[in-house]
Amino acid sequence: MSKGKILYAEDDETLAFLTADNLQQNGFEVTHCADGLSCLEAFSGGKFDICILDIMMPGADGFQVAGRIRELDREIPIIFLSAKTLKEDRIRGLRMGADDYLVKPFSIEELILKVDVFLKRSMKKPEADGPIVIGRLIFDPMNFTVLQDGEKTTLTQRESELLKFFLDNRNQVLRREDILRAIWGDDDYFMGRSLDCAGKTAQPPVCRSWSG
Repeated sequence: MSKGKILYAEDDETLAFLTADNLQQNGFEVTHCADGLSCLEAFSGGKFDICILDIMMPGADGFQVAGRIRELDREIPIIFLSAKTLKEDRIRGLRMGADDYLVKPFSIEELILKVDVFLKRSMKKPEADGPIVIGRLIFDPMNFTVLQDGEKTTLTQRESELLKFFLDNRNQVLRREDILRAIWGDDDYFMGRSLDCAGKTAQPPVCRSWSG
């Protein structure tokens, strides 16, 4: 039985073969695409649990692919695999809604571990039985939505997890590193940037509510 369906985009044939083979040996079903356009076509025509994207690809680069995927699905985990090592590239990837960014050459064991973690999180049912009322705001963790004054905002899974974590720890002072470990599983610099980006991507109704 498959542990999950992975959409994997990589134009390097050798690396793609080795990576896909290792993922398959670890129980994952892998659909490999050699360019960005075929990746988008596969995503539109199939159902996947996680996306692993190279950045420098023909047709459409990984950033463009991730942007389009996020327009279609705000919850699916996205991991970038790239030879681009600049801090600005990592921050751009995380700001676009990616869940992680691994620099080539990467450890296949680390990639498999991250895929396992993200799939377990995405498949885990929220603990809340129903919507949570916060003043004029109604938060539905089951469907990743926030309703305020008749205006509905759809959150990403990570944004929803972050809001739920705040609610579970209301009236407590939370340290940044504790938030990172609880939601991202790590507290390094780039996960911290992802936390910053999660706050910035929230729509105005959420921001207004949190600001009182």
